[in-house]
Amino acid sequence: MKPSIPVYDICSISTGHKQEDLLAERMGRYLQKNYQRVHQQHGHSFYHLVFFTAGSGFQTIDFTRYPVVPCQVYFMVPGQVHSWHFEPGVEGYVVHFSEAFFRTFLLDHDYLERFPFFSGNSADQVMTIPPAARAEITLLFEKILEETVQQQTDLVRVLLLQLFLAVEKCCGKGGTKIIPQQKQLVLRNFQQLINKHFRHIKLPKEYAELLYITPNHLNALCHDLLGKTAGELIRDRILLEAKRMLTNAGMTVTQIAHELNFEDNSYFSRFFKKYEGITPDEFRKNLN
Repeated sequence: MKPSIPVYDICSISTGHKQEDLLAERMGRYLQKNYQRVHQQHGHSFYHLVFFTAGSGFQTIDFTRYPVVPCQVYFMVPGQVHSWHFEPGVEGYVVHFSEAFFRTFLLDHDYLERFPFFSGNSADQVMTIPPAARAEITLLFEKILEETVQQQTDLVRVLLLQLFLAVEKCCGKGGTKIIPQQKQLVLRNFQQLINKHFRHIKLPKEYAELLYITPNHLNALCHDLLGKTAGELIRDRILLEAKRMLTNAGMTVTQIAHELNFEDNSYFSRFFKKYEGITPDEFRKNLN
């Protein structure tokens, strides 16, 4: 079966690039080589971040559209889908790094997940850097470019971590309450389980059993931290995968329903229209 969308690794998305774990370039140069490829919906097998310093246009991240403005930064995690549609004159910085890039460097392999912009939720991944922090963020990207050219990989890792902390500090939501680490861990484990099992496990009580907590506890935790029920998180993940599959003209709606473990095509279509407001076929036509 054909993949639902093109999925690129670091080498394949940038012509002539040889390093599998890291890419850092100026936006202008990157677009010269890759724009015809990345203006179509596609996925990544790597982490992806961009800082715009000039230009306009729009981008979509997991089918949500965002305008492009100067001093905007955005992050993406492996598996997400996006596309670019820029006006001439876009400038900035592009950084890609693989899932393995920090693995031997950080004792805590889940360290990146502490940052909201690596949650996989597009609403948390697009931010505008405030004026007071723009010089600092720009300098960090410049240093990352310089040390990448010098192949100082560990120093690039340190600079990236410094960048993540700086963005979190200047763009963090003011007044956000402190969340106990145990709650964060349970929520992260739940989200990871959803990503792994959403095709076949659809009930919150089944996930609660895997987490060794009660369904009521799981629902209360999700509502407290995200403002959604556990069932809504499961549903949102199924809908997102359905949208990704619908970008593949080689898959019928019936095949997609089967892949997502729905009883039949009509049940899947009713489910999709209930929460998206349009049928799968209408969604596909809108993409085209």
